[in-house]
Amino acid sequence: MDQTPTIQDAHAIELLGAMPTPEAVRQLEHHLLALPQVDLSTSHIVHGGMCARTIMIPAGTVLTGALTNIDNICVVHGDITVTTDKGLTRLTGFHVLPAAAGFKRAGVAHADTMWTTIWPTALEDIAAIEDEMTSESNMLQTRREGIGHEQKPALAGEG
Repeated sequence: MDQTPTIQDAHAIELLGAMPTPEAVRQLEHHLLALPQVDLSTSHIVHGGMCARTIMIPAGTVLTGALTNIDNICVVHGDITVTTDKGLTRLTGFHVLPAAAGFKRAGVAHADTMWTTIWPTALEDIAAIEDEMTSESNMLQTRREGIGHEQKPALAGEG
């Protein structure tokens, strides 16, 4: 999840409630990109045929994610209202969720929230892994100038 300006929580939840499709999330994303962006401090671990991508979402941040090509698991700790496979859901505390390929998520963090997405991969290069995971890798913070760039190799044990 990568487009990250801050707006009023109630207004963001109202917007998200009507956005279950990737096309609708892209409409929100278009508006969010015009606002100042927040660095999500993206990190990766590649180990054992899996990639774990973790972001820290500051409280008050509205964000969208990339359309996923691969079924994955999301590990969430914090307080966030987000579109899930089952619809708009507020997640507080710790959650582990299945996430089907083909979804593009949007959310608003009510408190600082850690979000880790885990998926299978035989690759080790982060750019190649991002390209495998989404056809929208050019929209990820790790690909855009000035925000969220991680230049280190992402291998087991890196945090």
